[in-house]
Amino acid sequence: MRFLTIPLPLILAGAAFAQYQGLSVPPSGNNQKAAVSQNIGPVKVNIEYSSPAVHGPGGKDRRGQIWGVLVPYGMADLGGFGNGRPGPWRAGANENTVFSVSNDVTIEGKPLAAGRYGLHMIPGKEEWVLIFSKDSNAWGSFFYEESADALRVTVKPHKHEYREYLTYEFTTRKGDEATAELQWEELAVGWNIKVPNVNDIYISRMKQELTNSTGFTYQAYLNAVQFCLTANTHLEQALEWSDAAIKMPFVGQSNFNTLSTKAQVLAKLKRTEESAKLMDTAMHLPGTTAVEIHGYGRQLQMQKNSAEAMKVFRYNAERNGDAWPVHVGLARVYAASGDLPKALEHAQKALGQAPDALNRKSLEGMIKSFSEGKNIEQ
Repeated sequence: MRFLTIPLPLILAGAAFAQYQGLSVPPSGNNQKAAVSQNIGPVKVNIEYSSPAVHGPGGKDRRGQIWGVLVPYGMADLGGFGNGRPGPWRAGANENTVFSVSNDVTIEGKPLAAGRYGLHMIPGKEEWVLIFSKDSNAWGSFFYEESADALRVTVKPHKHEYREYLTYEFTTRKGDEATAELQWEELAVGWNIKVPNVNDIYISRMKQELTNSTGFTYQAYLNAVQFCLTANTHLEQALEWSDAAIKMPFVGQSNFNTLSTKAQVLAKLKRTEESAKLMDTAMHLPGTTAVEIHGYGRQLQMQKNSAEAMKVFRYNAERNGDAWPVHVGLARVYAASGDLPKALEHAQKALGQAPDALNRKSLEGMIKSFSEGKNIEQ
């Protein structure tokens, strides 16, 4: 490949010298090594490469002469070295560019198993072919064999702001996918990486982690359950973990957090009666606080179950009297019934108890509405 201006024998000699003599000498062609990593959820993706510049080692400006000239289109004549056949571009300089991924993914919708791959590219004016080779330890593409291909995909290049040094970046990132992109001179080539079973991987790792010291607290099991609830995934597993948080010997505790979390799982599983019964048990535990009961009432309100929420706020008042945030709940009870003077009275009492600026601001807005004869959204 006519990628560097140094004669091929010197490139190879420099490579052998740097790699096998263990000396800290400059990289061949002064193409500095670089790497970029990105996690896609629990999956780690890494690209290791050597980064050439648009300006050559002697300072020559090669702008406009990179694509199709320095990096030829199609398979390139590599001067007869190696296997003697035309080869793809090494997608960088010197040693193989290496693409590694910790778990199975898809590249442009096609499956690629976890592992390390030599990343090669066949450039074209309109389309590029990306090659992920099982041989990740080569020097360049001189010994490239198509039989070692793990995957080929076709992508389209696009214009990009000027980049002096060849760079890889992850330009878009989501919970289960990202776009990796090569950028150099005024061109970029990107490809989609997607984790097709991201929640399965999270669950598998959590299972393993809960077998070590992490699993010796009920809070760890609750955290795992909350992941399942938020992602709406693996709910039967979440039910097992919620039971462990409550009942596991030396670890489990029957408290408001553990019981209410299990109740949320049961609700997700459409086991509504069981969920409601368990929440009632959680509310009536001796250690349940006024804040926890109020929080449950607010949760019911957000679920548009106002009637049950009012019952919870009234129970909180019966049980906890003047404790914070009982009067906030009572203000909502009276507002829901249309008794704004009583709602205002309780909101003013709550304001004097407010523990922080956020709650004070919320109550001040509530008081202003009630004072003006306006109700609030429940």
